[in-house]
Amino acid sequence: MNRWQPAVEAALIEAQAALDHGDVPIGAVVLDPAGAVIASAHNERELTGDPTAHAEVLALRRAAEVVGDWHLDGCTLVATLEPCTMCAGAIVAARVERLVFGAYDPKAGAVASLWDVVRDPRLNHRLEVVGGIAEAECAALLREFFSQRR
Repeated sequence: MNRWQPAVEAALIEAQAALDHGDVPIGAVVLDPAGAVIASAHNERELTGDPTAHAEVLALRRAAEVVGDWHLDGCTLVATLEPCTMCAGAIVAARVERLVFGAYDPKAGAVASLWDVVRDPRLNHRLEVVGGIAEAECAALLREFFSQRR
């Protein structure tokens, strides 16, 4: 088992919670430098009517509350889907050390698929990226959600 598998599984549990209110099932957790979960979230755009209520942004906000600072030095953000440009920018702004994600997003991914915002040398912060962890499970949840919507 990959060392990140348990964290991605925790993010998958969050993702499934989004289904309760019709949101796209994407989940995220933030781990402190020791690897303990300090925050978790799932998409809440439909629930709140907030276009910025992506799982990653909400998890970063909650982690910052726990830490007491917007600098999340040494923290790892774990998400079920490759972040979009908004989330990738928020991850860089929060100074996260590492990003771990499940499924790649060929339509909006801003970490590997379409762009690489989090490792752009023009920005003031770059981070480690680990992608494709539990990719099949993360992608299957999204495929099932969208197949039911069509």
